Amino acid sequence: QVQVVESGGGLVQPGGSLRLSCTASEIILSIERATWHRQAPGNQREYVAGITYGGSTNYADSLKGRFIISRYNAKNMVYLQMNSLKPEDTAVYYCYLDGYTMEGPTFGSWGQGTQVTVSS
Repeated sequence: QVQVVESGGGLVQPGGSLRLSCTASEIILSIERATWHRQAPGNQREYVAGITYGGSTNYADSLKGRFIISRYNAKNMVYLQMNSLKPEDTAVYYCYLDGYTMEGPTFGSWGQGTQVTVSS
């Protein structure tokens, strides 16, 4: 089972920025689609953004203009740039990847999540 690893979370002041990263823990052939989700305490997990292999992006309406999802196919990396952060952006952010392993079979895996806290 391919493991997904997120990084880049932390504590940031309101108005600040963070960039989250997501990748697979082993060498894979490709990431076909990647999505970011988040879950705040007491809330359900919600969709944040998604990106296809070709670079088409999609965002939750409430986050358009502040969050930017991108990818670097050569290194099988996916990023979430978060700007103008607000306290309500505080959550655990999860990455979901699906794609192809080097052996051929597809995979689809969630990461363990990375905590983002926006507070002064």
